[in-house]
Amino acid sequence: MIIRDLENVKTVEWGNGLSRRFLTAADGLDYSVTDTTVRAGTKSRLQYRNHLETCYCIEGSGEVVELDGTSHPLRPGVLYALNENDPHYLVASPHEDLRLVCVFSPALQGDEVHQLDEHSSSAY
Repeated sequence: MIIRDLENVKTVEWGNGLSRRFLTAADGLDYSVTDTTVRAGTKSRLQYRNHLETCYCIEGSGEVVELDGTSHPLRPGVLYALNENDPHYLVASPHEDLRLVCVFSPALQGDEVHQLDEHSSSAY
């Protein structure tokens, strides 16, 4: 059994926020769980080429935007899954941080960070 609390997990500055890595590859579960904060007013172009990701919004608001411009509002209780390594923009509202619980498969190593650029998707 693995027991972790927010104050004692590895915290990574991922580019436009913080990712608290509750489970990583070292835990041997084949998936990771993170508690991710996206800073208010930020826009991140992302694509996970080596991982599938599912995110559940627990706090704040924002949107996940497909590259064709299709926007999906995020608020507490909304889940999105990037089931085809989908390139996307993750946007936090201008007035509050966005907080997500995310699951990655396969598991993250735990020290990954983004190289953010508005013209190409950051990936790991």
